[in-house]
Amino acid sequence: MTYDEYNAFCGALPATTHVVQWGGAHVWKVGGKVFAIAGWESDAPAFTFKTSDIAFEMLSAEPGLRPAPYLASRGLKWIQHYAKPGLSDGDLKAYLRESHRIVALGLSKRARGLLGLDSA
Repeated sequence: MTYDEYNAFCGALPATTHVVQWGGAHVWKVGGKVFAIAGWESDAPAFTFKTSDIAFEMLSAEPGLRPAPYLASRGLKWIQHYAKPGLSDGDLKAYLRESHRIVALGLSKRARGLLGLDSA
């Protein structure tokens, strides 16, 4: 997945906003909360996303994936796809979609309603 494909995919998810920060990283948010980050690796695209506890344990040991620098060291369940083989584009999109869902569910019921997000 290229950065352009990543930005197009994340931009198509409900109630998202995009900002470039932290030294040029493409950061996507839902309700003001980060759900995906792309950037920081100069030789290849790197994509970082929030996961469930189980997915974090499963993905941490896979080639091309690692606990996200900085975030995971603070006990947060974030994975970084940084090299091949990593995830297929389809699997990466599924994890980005799930990250969006996890972060959206962490918003208040009122915030989800204002954003038009289903609380289910």
